[in-house]
Amino acid sequence: MSIQEIDFSKTLSDDQVYETIMANYSNLSREWIFHQWNWMNNVYSSFKDHYKYMIIISLVEKTLQFYDQMQIKYSYEEYYSKSYLQIEKFSITELCEKLDLPKETVRRKVLELEKDGVITRDKKKIIIDRKAFPFVKPENQIKFSSKYIYLVSCALNKNKIYSKKLDSKTIENMIKKNFSLCWRWFYRMQIPLIIGYQKFMKDLTTFHIWGTICMNQVLNVSKHLDTGENNPPLDHFTTTDILLKNLGSDTGISAMSISDMTDIPRATIIRKCKYLLKKDLIHVNKKKQYILTTMNFRAILPYQTEIFKYKAKFIRKVLNLLVIS
Repeated sequence: MSIQEIDFSKTLSDDQVYETIMANYSNLSREWIFHQWNWMNNVYSSFKDHYKYMIIISLVEKTLQFYDQMQIKYSYEEYYSKSYLQIEKFSITELCEKLDLPKETVRRKVLELEKDGVITRDKKKIIIDRKAFPFVKPENQIKFSSKYIYLVSCALNKNKIYSKKLDSKTIENMIKKNFSLCWRWFYRMQIPLIIGYQKFMKDLTTFHIWGTICMNQVLNVSKHLDTGENNPPLDHFTTTDILLKNLGSDTGISAMSISDMTDIPRATIIRKCKYLLKKDLIHVNKKKQYILTTMNFRAILPYQTEIFKYKAKFIRKVLNLLVIS
């Protein structure tokens, strides 16, 4: 399609998507929390180490960026037909800046990945061997992302901002068809988003544990967010206020349950929860279950604004691609 054939009046801006997410938060929040929790589980499950996975996808994103610049596109099947992925101009310093990690940490994790046979370095070049580690194809993640994008598109349709009528399968097929492009957008959303939470929580394992407690808490108070078919959705601020008022719910989650859900060792969970308790981000009920505190949500709110902006940009690009393709 030439540029003259594109009807730009039908395309979206970041602000339109962002404002729609904010205005329809009660209808979208649960799906997004589950979307991110599933993502964090995938991050941890491959190596039982969040940072090793983040290093790998940061390197992959660099290659996807090169493909995009060269106007090379691979479908899902084409991209995963190769056992090896070559990354040019590998740099420890670049990884440190991208992941906001100390140089000694990144260097140690890279050496561990080499020892495990996941990556091979040759001067400034690096090769990732997909056969050497359980590199999970994002089949399920594409489904989760497609469903969330579909829900946002419905809200945009309802407000007459976006005219194209979609379903989850159409979005999923389009992402797979344009996989190298769309998944670069996905990584460009997730990497800074996750690193932003790392700055707040001090490390990714703590964030993963907090996210699991958060998901449990939101599900426990979700009945207060049920606006029904005939009632308008609640915006971000109203939804957050309801969540804050209902955080006193005595239904928490135990360290054993968190371990079962995330595969993080129970001892690690107890140790990380001591930090969250010390910072007054969670507390323990009489059943020795972890529950969020009001402080938790209030402290995290400034980060959510940035998160929604990353999310809005990713969704805007996918929905606009569906318009012009």
